[in-house]
Amino acid sequence: MRAIISSMLSFVLIMSMFATSSLAAEKGVQLAPDASSAILIERDTGEILFEKNSDKELPPASMTKIMTMLLIMEAIDKGKIKYDDKVRTSERAASMGGSQIFLEPGEEMTVTDMLKAIAVASGNDASVAMAEHIAGSEEEFVRMMNEKAKELGLQNTNFNNSNGLPSPEHYTTAKDLAMMSKELLKYEDITNFTGIYEDYLRQNTDKQFWLVNTNKLVKFYPGVDGLKTGYTSEAKYCLTATAEKNGMRVISVIMGAPSPKERNRQVTEMLDYAFSQYMTHKLYDRDHELAQVKVSKGAINKVGAVTAEPVSLLTKKGETVEDMTEKVTIVEDLKAPIKKGDKLGTLIIENQGQVVSETDLVAVENVSSASWWQLFKRTLGKFGQVH
Repeated sequence: MRAIISSMLSFVLIMSMFATSSLAAEKGVQLAPDASSAILIERDTGEILFEKNSDKELPPASMTKIMTMLLIMEAIDKGKIKYDDKVRTSERAASMGGSQIFLEPGEEMTVTDMLKAIAVASGNDASVAMAEHIAGSEEEFVRMMNEKAKELGLQNTNFNNSNGLPSPEHYTTAKDLAMMSKELLKYEDITNFTGIYEDYLRQNTDKQFWLVNTNKLVKFYPGVDGLKTGYTSEAKYCLTATAEKNGMRVISVIMGAPSPKERNRQVTEMLDYAFSQYMTHKLYDRDHELAQVKVSKGAINKVGAVTAEPVSLLTKKGETVEDMTEKVTIVEDLKAPIKKGDKLGTLIIENQGQVVSETDLVAVENVSSASWWQLFKRTLGKFGQVH
């Protein structure tokens, strides 16, 4: 459909464009020679602050669960599941090896507790149980994972399972993991789970289970509240970490580190570099309404177009002030039905004619098709106005 410019606003903000560099010496980040790849991005803009071999396809181990958690949070956001829903454990889910919370066949836990198990304890059994709960089978859930990867434009990712256990043709890259994490962090509730250092499941029972976060930086680095570790003998030590400080959130990924200590050191250096060199300027939070869009033949006549994710501008500290322009483009001839989250337009931020940020504007709610009676009444109303 054609897009039309529905509004143009001017404002002054701090902004500069900068070129990314992969030279560790310039960036103040020293990766171990045998670490396979790494990347550091700012969350709101997706700007790459540092990278090394970030497109190299590697086994992600339990960092696979970033995509699993993304599909869970998306299902919650769309109302397909709720936090207090009971999730039943199948024989297959209970049979998973590796990191687990020892679910028993037939055992039920809430979505909240399953998310804790996945985010904190990296439960392979909980991941499969949630996959089956959402999609009916893990195979169908894996199809959804790969479909979501394509939707996000991740060209170097393929999943074979929901938990990251070693499997042929199961791979991703540091850059793709950063983009998955960027999408996951749209759902701010996720850090209520990934930011837990320790907690309990099955409290007040004889099967009480103590959870301790596999990401030790949650406890030892101020501002870290996620996201996911990973380890197999093939993948070595991996970590996707996120931290927020002074309103700026960054994401760092390391794959193939030789030890947990080296993994944490390298991530810490990336986080230190980001917070010492850069700052963000918040424009809009997620779900900020920027337009009311007319809907043809809908149960309601208009729907709010809101930002799909937080919108910020990134600068190096101490940069100069420049004039910026903001444009909102809206899809024309929009017809019902519309689903919550459907794209309705785009917010474009320009610096002297150059686009520096594009953010989807999406429907804030579902809009069903109008009934025959509703359309009839509208027609009568228009007839009455004419006569």
